[in-house]
Amino acid sequence: MWFPISQVTISPLLLATIGFVIGVLGGFFGVGGGFLAGPMMFWTGVPINFVVGTDLAHMTGNSIVGSRRHRALGHVDLRLGALMILGTIPGVEAGAQLIEWLESIGNIEEVVGLSYVVILTTIGLFTAWESLRAIRIKRTDQLEIREVLGIQSMSHRSRLLRIPPMVKLPVSGIEEISIWTIIFAGALTGLLAGFLGVGGGFLRLPLLIYLIGVPTHVAVGTDLFEIMISAGFGTLSHALKGNVDVLIALTMNIGAAIGAHVGAVTTRYFSGPIIRFLFSFLPLIAAVLVLLRITG
Repeated sequence: MWFPISQVTISPLLLATIGFVIGVLGGFFGVGGGFLAGPMMFWTGVPINFVVGTDLAHMTGNSIVGSRRHRALGHVDLRLGALMILGTIPGVEAGAQLIEWLESIGNIEEVVGLSYVVILTTIGLFTAWESLRAIRIKRTDQLEIREVLGIQSMSHRSRLLRIPPMVKLPVSGIEEISIWTIIFAGALTGLLAGFLGVGGGFLRLPLLIYLIGVPTHVAVGTDLFEIMISAGFGTLSHALKGNVDVLIALTMNIGAAIGAHVGAVTTRYFSGPIIRFLFSFLPLIAAVLVLLRITG
């Protein structure tokens, strides 16, 4: 099929299949999947400038479907998501400014690439260690007990930051937490997202779980809500620059709509530690992809 905006010929079935795979990942893990969708789009022949903008447009559609489904399942904390945005937006701008500074002094690809690999590898290994420990200690029906007690104990330090104002997050089961802890998590995610040029889902999810203490299923849905907003903003920005192929994005979203629904529903059949363990592979895969790029 000929796509006149980006001037390429690509099988729509192939694009829909890519969208379906990314949709499943998004619905199940609460990530936009840009770190996989981008290379796959580039592999099909999409010009690199259209890869970035179109990928953001695809992530926006994917996250809308996934977050709506998780919302129906009661897995989206809108209050938490709105508060995190207060930190995410300035964090993204700070990350972008850091990129501009590094570009002015040179070696930007090496610095960003190695930072990417270190951060992703750390996240992947820590999440794998924690989830395996949880599975080993608390099995079968006791997994849900660990979901309440274990994660809350890991986030206990952040709860002790009694800097007012304090907020209650009933959907996440959090009685009281400092608003500054939430804004810090959003700012850190935004900084890394702006610095690394990603949606930040695989960075935000561990922060929601381990820093704030949100149950895994709610963290997945809330993460998708955040991606919907951040990716939507990025899509608008790139669309104004002419870097979005709407037809490719719509074709991918046909598969993504189905995949996001499948992924969201599937989370109901897995405990929190199992989801976290499976999630731990995604940052490691992304780290390998970046290593191949900077060494290739």
